[in-house]
Amino acid sequence: MADSARLEKMPAGKLFMLPLAAILWFLAYSRLDDFANAVVRLSGLERDTHAGAALHFFAYDTPKVFLLLVAVVYVMGVIQTFFSPERTRALLAGRRLGLGNTLAALLGIVTPFCSCSAVPLFIGFLSAGVPLGVTFSFLISAPMVNEIALALLLGLFGWQVALLYLFTGLTVAIVAGLVIGRLGMERHLQDWVREIHGGQAAAMNEAGLDWEQRLRAGLRHIREILGRVWPYIILGIAVGALIHGYVPQDFMASIMGRDAWWSVPAAVVLGIPMYTNAAGIVPVVEALIGKGAALGTTLAFMMSVIALSLPELLILRKVLKLPLIATFVGVVGAGILLVGYLFNAIL
Repeated sequence: MADSARLEKMPAGKLFMLPLAAILWFLAYSRLDDFANAVVRLSGLERDTHAGAALHFFAYDTPKVFLLLVAVVYVMGVIQTFFSPERTRALLAGRRLGLGNTLAALLGIVTPFCSCSAVPLFIGFLSAGVPLGVTFSFLISAPMVNEIALALLLGLFGWQVALLYLFTGLTVAIVAGLVIGRLGMERHLQDWVREIHGGQAAAMNEAGLDWEQRLRAGLRHIREILGRVWPYIILGIAVGALIHGYVPQDFMASIMGRDAWWSVPAAVVLGIPMYTNAAGIVPVVEALIGKGAALGTTLAFMMSVIALSLPELLILRKVLKLPLIATFVGVVGAGILLVGYLFNAIL
Protein backbone atom coordinates (compact mmCIF):
# COMPACT_ATOMS: atom_id res chain seq x y z
CA MET A 1 0.00 0.00 0.00
CA ALA A 2 2.82 2.38 0.86
CA ASP A 3 4.49 1.78 -2.51
CA SER A 4 1.17 2.37 -4.27
CA ALA A 5 0.76 5.65 -2.45
CA ARG A 6 4.27 6.72 -3.43
CA LEU A 7 3.60 5.72 -7.03
CA GLU A 8 0.46 7.84 -7.10
CA LYS A 9 2.50 10.83 -5.91
CA MET A 10 4.94 10.50 -8.79
CA PRO A 11 4.36 13.12 -11.55
CA ALA A 12 2.33 11.77 -14.46
CA GLY A 13 4.93 12.99 -16.96
CA LYS A 14 7.61 10.83 -15.40
CA LEU A 15 5.32 7.81 -15.33
CA PHE A 16 4.59 8.36 -19.02
CA MET A 17 8.32 8.34 -19.83
CA LEU A 18 8.70 4.73 -18.68
CA PRO A 19 6.42 3.04 -21.25
CA LEU A 20 7.65 5.50 -23.91
CA ALA A 21 11.26 4.52 -23.21
CA ALA A 22 10.30 0.83 -23.28
CA ILE A 23 8.58 1.26 -26.68
CA LEU A 24 11.58 3.12 -28.12
CA TRP A 25 13.91 0.42 -26.76
CA PHE A 26 11.82 -2.35 -28.34
CA LEU A 27 11.64 -0.52 -31.70
CA ALA A 28 15.39 0.00 -31.73
CA TYR A 29 16.09 -3.62 -30.79
CA SER A 30 13.70 -4.96 -33.42
CA ARG A 31 15.37 -2.93 -36.21
CA LEU A 32 18.97 -3.87 -35.50
CA ASP A 33 19.33 -5.97 -38.65
CA ASP A 34 17.90 -3.15 -40.79
CA PHE A 35 20.34 -0.74 -39.17
CA ALA A 36 23.31 -3.03 -39.81
CA ASN A 37 22.26 -3.57 -43.43
CA ALA A 38 22.01 0.21 -43.90
CA VAL A 39 25.49 0.70 -42.46
CA VAL A 40 26.89 -1.86 -44.91
CA ARG A 41 25.10 -0.21 -47.85
CA LEU A 42 26.36 3.24 -46.88
CA SER A 43 29.90 1.88 -46.70
CA GLY A 44 29.68 0.70 -50.31
CA LEU A 45 30.52 -2.88 -49.33
CA GLU A 46 28.63 -6.06 -50.15
CA ARG A 47 27.42 -8.08 -47.18
CA ASP A 48 28.72 -11.36 -48.63
CA THR A 49 32.31 -10.07 -48.74
CA HIS A 50 34.73 -10.51 -45.82
CA ALA A 51 34.76 -6.81 -45.01
CA GLY A 52 30.99 -6.50 -45.44
CA ALA A 53 30.30 -9.46 -43.15
CA ALA A 54 32.63 -8.06 -40.50
CA LEU A 55 31.07 -4.59 -40.71
CA HIS A 56 27.53 -6.00 -40.52
CA PHE A 57 28.48 -8.06 -37.48
CA PHE A 58 29.92 -5.02 -35.70
CA ALA A 59 27.01 -2.73 -36.64
CA TYR A 60 24.49 -5.32 -35.44
CA ASP A 61 26.09 -6.53 -32.21
CA THR A 62 27.36 -3.23 -30.83
CA PRO A 63 23.94 -1.59 -30.39
CA LYS A 64 22.43 -4.95 -29.39
CA VAL A 65 24.83 -5.42 -26.48
CA PHE A 66 24.49 -1.81 -25.36
CA LEU A 67 20.68 -1.96 -25.48
CA LEU A 68 20.70 -5.15 -23.42
CA LEU A 69 23.19 -3.65 -20.97
CA VAL A 70 21.12 -0.51 -20.45
CA ALA A 71 17.88 -2.44 -19.95
CA VAL A 72 19.24 -5.10 -17.62
CA VAL A 73 21.42 -2.80 -15.53
CA TYR A 74 18.55 -0.32 -15.14
CA VAL A 75 16.11 -3.00 -14.01
CA MET A 76 18.66 -4.46 -11.61
CA GLY A 77 19.33 -1.00 -10.21
CA VAL A 78 15.65 -0.48 -9.45
CA ILE A 79 15.30 -4.00 -8.01
CA GLN A 80 18.19 -3.31 -5.65
CA THR A 81 16.08 -0.67 -3.93
CA PHE A 82 13.57 -3.37 -2.95
CA PHE A 83 15.94 -6.19 -2.11
CA SER A 84 19.18 -6.01 -0.23
CA PRO A 85 22.11 -8.04 -1.58
CA GLU A 86 21.68 -10.43 1.31
CA ARG A 87 18.08 -11.18 0.37
CA THR A 88 18.91 -11.66 -3.31
CA ARG A 89 21.85 -13.86 -2.41
CA ALA A 90 19.63 -16.04 -0.24
CA LEU A 91 16.99 -16.29 -2.98
CA LEU A 92 19.38 -17.64 -5.62
CA ALA A 93 21.74 -19.54 -3.39
CA GLY A 94 18.91 -21.73 -2.13
CA ARG A 95 18.85 -23.96 0.92
CA ARG A 96 20.77 -26.88 -0.57
CA LEU A 97 24.20 -27.14 -2.12
CA GLY A 98 24.06 -26.39 -5.83
CA LEU A 99 20.41 -25.33 -5.97
CA GLY A 100 21.31 -21.74 -6.77
CA ASN A 101 23.70 -22.90 -9.51
CA THR A 102 21.02 -25.17 -10.93
CA LEU A 103 18.41 -22.41 -10.94
CA ALA A 104 20.84 -19.99 -12.59
CA ALA A 105 21.80 -22.56 -15.25
CA LEU A 106 18.14 -23.33 -15.97
CA LEU A 107 17.46 -19.60 -16.25
CA GLY A 108 20.17 -19.50 -18.90
CA ILE A 109 18.19 -21.91 -21.10
CA VAL A 110 15.39 -19.39 -21.63
CA THR A 111 17.72 -16.45 -22.29
CA PRO A 112 18.99 -16.85 -25.89
CA PHE A 113 21.98 -14.54 -25.52
CA CYS A 114 25.42 -14.81 -27.04
CA SER A 115 28.30 -14.69 -24.57
CA CYS A 116 28.80 -10.91 -24.74
CA SER A 117 25.08 -10.29 -24.35
CA ALA A 118 25.01 -12.46 -21.22
CA VAL A 119 27.65 -10.27 -19.57
CA PRO A 120 25.16 -7.48 -18.69
CA LEU A 121 23.08 -9.96 -16.70
CA PHE A 122 26.27 -11.32 -15.13
CA ILE A 123 27.19 -7.81 -13.96
CA GLY A 124 23.62 -7.22 -12.80
CA PHE A 125 23.62 -10.40 -10.73
CA LEU A 126 26.94 -9.49 -9.12
CA SER A 127 25.75 -5.97 -8.34
CA ALA A 128 22.68 -7.47 -6.63
CA GLY A 129 24.90 -9.56 -4.37
CA VAL A 130 24.33 -12.93 -6.04
CA PRO A 131 27.14 -15.40 -5.18
CA LEU A 132 29.99 -15.50 -7.65
CA GLY A 133 29.68 -19.20 -8.47
CA VAL A 134 25.95 -18.83 -9.19
CA THR A 135 26.55 -15.94 -11.58
CA PHE A 136 29.11 -18.04 -13.44
CA SER A 137 26.60 -20.88 -13.84
CA PHE A 138 24.30 -18.41 -15.59
CA LEU A 139 27.12 -16.85 -17.65
CA ILE A 140 28.06 -20.29 -19.01
CA SER A 141 24.55 -21.64 -19.54
CA ALA A 142 22.96 -18.57 -21.15
CA PRO A 143 24.90 -18.64 -24.41
CA MET A 144 25.72 -22.36 -24.49
CA VAL A 145 22.40 -24.03 -23.61
CA ASN A 146 19.34 -22.18 -24.89
CA GLU A 147 16.23 -22.91 -26.88
CA ILE A 148 17.80 -21.75 -30.15
CA ALA A 149 20.72 -24.15 -29.86
CA LEU A 150 18.46 -27.01 -28.79
CA ALA A 151 15.93 -26.40 -31.58
CA LEU A 152 18.62 -26.29 -34.24
CA LEU A 153 20.38 -29.37 -32.89
CA LEU A 154 17.05 -31.20 -32.77
CA GLY A 155 16.30 -30.34 -36.38
CA LEU A 156 19.79 -31.13 -37.69
CA PHE A 157 20.89 -34.13 -35.62
CA GLY A 158 17.83 -35.55 -33.85
CA TRP A 159 16.49 -35.58 -30.31
CA GLN A 160 19.23 -37.83 -28.92
CA VAL A 161 21.97 -35.34 -29.75
CA ALA A 162 19.87 -32.38 -28.58
CA LEU A 163 19.06 -34.07 -25.26
CA LEU A 164 22.66 -35.11 -24.65
CA TYR A 165 23.83 -31.59 -25.44
CA LEU A 166 21.26 -30.18 -22.99
CA PHE A 167 22.39 -32.51 -20.21
CA THR A 168 26.11 -32.05 -20.74
CA GLY A 169 25.84 -28.28 -21.22
CA LEU A 170 23.88 -27.84 -18.00
CA THR A 171 26.33 -30.11 -16.20
CA VAL A 172 29.29 -28.00 -17.34
CA ALA A 173 27.52 -24.80 -16.24
CA ILE A 174 26.48 -26.14 -12.83
CA VAL A 175 29.75 -27.89 -11.98
CA ALA A 176 31.90 -25.00 -13.18
CA GLY A 177 29.87 -22.57 -11.08
CA LEU A 178 30.15 -24.84 -8.05
CA VAL A 179 33.91 -25.16 -8.44
CA ILE A 180 34.43 -21.41 -8.86
CA GLY A 181 32.14 -20.74 -5.91
CA ARG A 182 34.03 -23.23 -3.72
CA LEU A 183 37.37 -21.61 -4.55
CA GLY A 184 36.22 -18.37 -2.89
CA MET A 185 37.66 -16.06 -5.53
CA GLU A 186 35.58 -12.97 -4.78
CA ARG A 187 38.83 -11.12 -4.03
CA HIS A 188 39.63 -11.41 -7.74
CA LEU A 189 36.67 -9.29 -8.77
CA GLN A 190 37.70 -5.83 -9.88
CA ASP A 191 37.60 -3.39 -6.97
CA TRP A 192 34.60 -1.43 -8.25
CA VAL A 193 32.59 -4.64 -8.71
CA ARG A 194 33.60 -5.96 -5.30
CA GLU A 195 32.38 -2.76 -3.68
CA ILE A 196 28.96 -3.16 -5.29
CA HIS A 197 28.90 -6.93 -4.70
CA GLY A 198 30.00 -6.55 -1.11
CA GLY A 199 27.02 -4.50 -0.09
CA GLN A 200 27.37 -0.96 -1.41
CA ALA A 201 23.77 -1.29 -2.55
CA ALA A 202 22.66 -2.50 0.86
CA ALA A 203 22.40 1.07 2.07
CA MET A 204 19.70 1.62 -0.50
CA ASN A 205 16.96 -0.79 0.57
CA GLU A 206 13.23 -0.85 0.50
CA ALA A 207 12.74 1.47 3.46
CA GLY A 208 12.07 5.14 2.95
CA LEU A 209 12.29 5.43 -0.84
CA ASP A 210 9.57 6.66 -3.15
CA TRP A 211 9.23 5.57 -6.77
CA GLU A 212 11.04 8.58 -8.16
CA GLN A 213 14.07 7.77 -6.01
CA ARG A 214 13.97 4.13 -7.09
CA LEU A 215 13.89 5.07 -10.79
CA ARG A 216 16.71 7.55 -10.31
CA ALA A 217 18.70 4.78 -8.64
CA GLY A 218 18.33 2.71 -11.82
CA LEU A 219 19.73 5.58 -13.92
CA ARG A 220 22.68 5.97 -11.54
CA HIS A 221 23.34 2.26 -11.87
CA ILE A 222 23.54 2.62 -15.67
CA ARG A 223 26.01 5.52 -15.43
CA GLU A 224 28.24 3.68 -12.96
CA ILE A 225 28.49 0.39 -14.86
CA LEU A 226 28.21 1.52 -18.49
CA GLY A 227 30.83 4.21 -17.88
CA ARG A 228 33.31 1.53 -16.81
CA VAL A 229 32.76 -1.23 -19.35
CA TRP A 230 31.90 0.47 -22.67
CA PRO A 231 35.47 0.53 -24.11
CA TYR A 232 35.84 -3.20 -23.46
CA ILE A 233 32.50 -3.91 -25.10
CA ILE A 234 33.48 -2.07 -28.29
CA LEU A 235 36.92 -3.69 -28.39
CA GLY A 236 35.49 -7.15 -27.81
CA ILE A 237 32.87 -6.87 -30.53
CA ALA A 238 35.42 -5.40 -32.96
CA VAL A 239 37.67 -8.43 -32.45
CA GLY A 240 34.70 -10.74 -32.92
CA ALA A 241 33.66 -8.94 -36.11
CA LEU A 242 37.10 -9.30 -37.67
CA ILE A 243 37.24 -13.00 -36.86
CA HIS A 244 33.66 -13.52 -38.01
CA GLY A 245 34.41 -11.96 -41.37
CA TYR A 246 37.86 -13.36 -42.13
CA VAL A 247 38.43 -16.79 -40.50
CA PRO A 248 38.07 -19.50 -43.21
CA GLN A 249 35.71 -22.36 -42.46
CA ASP A 250 37.67 -24.88 -44.55
CA PHE A 251 40.75 -24.44 -42.38
CA MET A 252 38.81 -25.34 -39.23
CA ALA A 253 37.20 -28.35 -40.92
CA SER A 254 40.61 -29.71 -41.93
CA ILE A 255 41.84 -29.54 -38.34
CA MET A 256 38.73 -30.99 -36.70
CA GLY A 257 38.40 -33.76 -39.26
CA ARG A 258 41.65 -35.48 -38.25
CA ASP A 259 41.31 -38.63 -36.18
CA ALA A 260 43.73 -37.69 -33.40
CA TRP A 261 43.50 -37.27 -29.64
CA TRP A 262 44.49 -33.63 -29.92
CA SER A 263 41.64 -32.70 -32.28
CA VAL A 264 39.23 -31.87 -29.43
CA PRO A 265 41.69 -29.60 -27.56
CA ALA A 266 42.62 -28.00 -30.88
CA ALA A 267 38.95 -27.33 -31.64
CA VAL A 268 38.47 -25.71 -28.22
CA VAL A 269 41.53 -23.50 -28.72
CA LEU A 270 40.34 -22.53 -32.20
CA GLY A 271 36.90 -21.67 -30.85
CA ILE A 272 38.04 -19.27 -28.12
CA PRO A 273 38.97 -16.37 -30.47
CA MET A 274 35.62 -16.68 -32.26
CA TYR A 275 32.41 -14.88 -31.36
CA THR A 276 28.86 -15.66 -32.38
CA ASN A 277 25.62 -16.91 -30.86
CA ALA A 278 24.02 -20.35 -31.07
CA ALA A 279 21.96 -19.45 -34.13
CA GLY A 280 25.12 -18.43 -35.96
CA ILE A 281 27.38 -21.32 -34.95
CA VAL A 282 25.05 -24.34 -35.28
CA PRO A 283 24.85 -24.06 -39.11
CA VAL A 284 28.66 -23.87 -39.13
CA VAL A 285 28.75 -27.05 -37.05
CA GLU A 286 26.52 -28.73 -39.62
CA ALA A 287 28.82 -27.63 -42.45
CA LEU A 288 31.92 -28.83 -40.62
CA ILE A 289 30.38 -32.24 -39.96
CA GLY A 290 29.40 -32.44 -43.62
CA LYS A 291 33.08 -31.95 -44.50
CA GLY A 292 34.16 -34.84 -42.29
CA ALA A 293 34.69 -33.31 -38.85
CA ALA A 294 33.78 -35.49 -35.85
CA LEU A 295 30.54 -34.61 -34.04
CA GLY A 296 32.09 -34.41 -30.57
CA THR A 297 34.97 -32.29 -31.85
CA THR A 298 32.69 -29.83 -33.61
CA LEU A 299 30.32 -29.59 -30.63
CA ALA A 300 33.30 -28.89 -28.38
CA PHE A 301 34.25 -26.17 -30.85
CA MET A 302 30.69 -24.84 -30.70
CA MET A 303 30.70 -24.77 -26.89
CA SER A 304 34.04 -23.00 -26.89
CA VAL A 305 32.85 -20.35 -29.34
CA ILE A 306 29.72 -19.47 -27.40
CA ALA A 307 30.94 -19.98 -23.81
CA LEU A 308 34.62 -18.97 -23.95
CA SER A 309 34.81 -16.36 -26.69
CA LEU A 310 37.74 -13.93 -26.69
CA PRO A 311 35.43 -10.89 -27.00
CA GLU A 312 33.56 -12.08 -23.90
CA LEU A 313 36.84 -12.43 -22.01
CA LEU A 314 37.91 -8.93 -23.08
CA ILE A 315 34.65 -7.52 -21.70
CA LEU A 316 34.95 -9.58 -18.52
CA ARG A 317 38.48 -8.21 -18.02
CA LYS A 318 36.89 -4.97 -16.80
CA VAL A 319 34.88 -6.97 -14.25
CA LEU A 320 37.26 -9.77 -13.25
CA LYS A 321 40.96 -9.90 -12.44
CA LEU A 322 43.23 -12.21 -14.42
CA PRO A 323 43.36 -15.11 -11.87
CA LEU A 324 39.57 -15.38 -11.92
CA ILE A 325 39.42 -15.19 -15.72
CA ALA A 326 42.09 -17.91 -15.95
CA THR A 327 40.15 -20.09 -13.50
CA PHE A 328 36.93 -19.57 -15.46
CA VAL A 329 38.62 -20.55 -18.73
CA GLY A 330 40.34 -23.56 -17.16
CA VAL A 331 37.27 -25.00 -15.43
CA VAL A 332 34.89 -24.46 -18.34
CA GLY A 333 37.49 -25.60 -20.86
CA ALA A 334 38.02 -28.85 -18.97
CA GLY A 335 34.27 -29.49 -18.96
CA ILE A 336 34.03 -28.82 -22.70
CA LEU A 337 36.90 -31.22 -23.40
CA LEU A 338 35.09 -33.97 -21.50
CA VAL A 339 31.91 -33.30 -23.48
CA GLY A 340 33.80 -33.48 -26.78
CA TYR A 341 35.46 -36.78 -25.94
CA LEU A 342 32.15 -38.16 -24.62
CA PHE A 343 30.30 -37.37 -27.86
CA ASN A 344 33.09 -38.84 -29.97
CA ALA A 345 33.08 -42.01 -27.88
CA ILE A 346 29.35 -42.76 -27.91
CA LEU A 347 28.16 -41.30 -31.24
